[in-house]
Amino acid sequence: MFYASQIIISAIAAMLLAPSLSAERSSSSQKGAEFNVIIKGGTVYDGTGAEPKHADVAIRDDRIVGIGDFAAAYTKTVIDAGGLAVAPGFINMLSWSNESLIQDGRSQSEIRQGVTTEIMGEGESMGPVNDRVRERMLREQSDIKYEIKWNTLAEYLRYLETRGVSCNVASFIGATTIRENVIGLEDKAPTPEQLDEMRELVRKEMEAGALGIGTSLIYPPAFYAKTEELIELCKVAAKYQGKYISHMRSEGNRLLEALDELIRISREAGIPAEVYHIKAAGQQNWPKIDDLLSRIEAAQKEGLKITADMYTYTAAGTGLDACLPPWTEDGGYPALFKRLRDPATREKIAAEVSKDSDEWENLYIGAGSPDKILLFGFKSEKLKPLTGKSLAEVAKMRGKDPITTIMDLIVEDESRIGTVYFLMSEENVKKKLARPWISFGSDEASQAPEGVFLKSNPHPRAYGNFARVLGKYVRDEKVIPLVEAVRRLSGLPASNLGLDHRGFIKDGMFADVVVFDPATIADHATFEKPHQYSVGVTANTLAPSRAAPCRGRGKQNNL
Repeated sequence: MFYASQIIISAIAAMLLAPSLSAERSSSSQKGAEFNVIIKGGTVYDGTGAEPKHADVAIRDDRIVGIGDFAAAYTKTVIDAGGLAVAPGFINMLSWSNESLIQDGRSQSEIRQGVTTEIMGEGESMGPVNDRVRERMLREQSDIKYEIKWNTLAEYLRYLETRGVSCNVASFIGATTIRENVIGLEDKAPTPEQLDEMRELVRKEMEAGALGIGTSLIYPPAFYAKTEELIELCKVAAKYQGKYISHMRSEGNRLLEALDELIRISREAGIPAEVYHIKAAGQQNWPKIDDLLSRIEAAQKEGLKITADMYTYTAAGTGLDACLPPWTEDGGYPALFKRLRDPATREKIAAEVSKDSDEWENLYIGAGSPDKILLFGFKSEKLKPLTGKSLAEVAKMRGKDPITTIMDLIVEDESRIGTVYFLMSEENVKKKLARPWISFGSDEASQAPEGVFLKSNPHPRAYGNFARVLGKYVRDEKVIPLVEAVRRLSGLPASNLGLDHRGFIKDGMFADVVVFDPATIADHATFEKPHQYSVGVTANTLAPSRAAPCRGRGKQNNL
């Protein structure tokens, strides 16, 4: 369930973005060409963490076939990488490009940062789909409209490949999606028969090449799943060398207890586990980061395969409904909207939102103030002028308190409303960056500053997460060295996921390669103006379109 690009230029997708990089024809005839492409004269970071070396990289068809001196070689295309870094294509460990790639397969906001592989499936996935799931997905579509022409996760990824995308794509199975297929959106445990159905759905998708099981446990209906249910699904995925990824049940008041749950799932299901967008959310929880990191390292010493990924910002991005207690969405969004229109229920909700709790993740309290909550994505054209304003501003405009404003906006928009919450500390971001087992994910959709994407604001990590690692934290602040950053952008996630011949610049690997300028690479997207491309990536290459499988029956399988 891992597919390469269909947008190919001269046997690889070579995207030239800056005049400092030239692609020119060799003087030899194309018929006599020994290689398709030679990336000449760059400093090669191979993704292993080894010291870089000055070398050429030779590509034939879809593979890297040599690293060395190819000055005398015949080739169709030469890419001059003098003074630049040459690295394996970066891997976005946490992508929400599920829908954006349907709208625009170019993946420009991430391709222009060097990202060649998108990993999806945090909690929800684009399959499997039955009639109930399809109806809900269609109802909740916002600016991007599309038909759902697939029934399984594997069929969705083939659909993307058929449409044409300029990146590799792979996905976990969303445990929420499995639950919705069998149980629905209600807060109830599966019967033994339903649990068997859920296991069978996991088995079919794992055999088709899925990466494993993904959860997002602060959100309903995922919140309703008990640990034992998740262990049973993970046991099935483990048979196919799958992995468990999780937005844990708490990143705040119950952070350490949530980690205990993840470790228990890993241990009892016999499955590697990854903490998605690792963080300590809410100022009162910032001191927990040291304990969190040390507990993960203790589990690693025990022999458990526990890793994590992160984004490089102090603000999170999710829905405005994350301010509400999970019971409000028992039955899905239609049930939520009905509750929010009932005066007595609204009073009960408001009372719960106004108090901190260990029972659920209250992001309204976690942010600390309504001016630290930014409204970024509305479904209703009437409400879109509020895009970019803080909750405090909108509440003042409407002459109502912030909690009432939250409930009013969700009812009026009939959506979750994309929202940014300032929850983390910069000091903790740097502490996470220093850990060698943490890779990187945007937790956003790839997009472009044009068309339908301009109807809402993304978190700036959509345009800047990976360039920010290399610019702000490597070059400017020297938190980690460049060779280590490249390893954690490429080789580390590729190894963790078991990707087939990707993540390294070595003979025989697929030709997913990024060329960038370490002196100029930088993010430009801000919370005020997020639709701005990063700079400094001068070229990407991607192997030609072919199935490049991840997993299946304990071995690599072509699909």
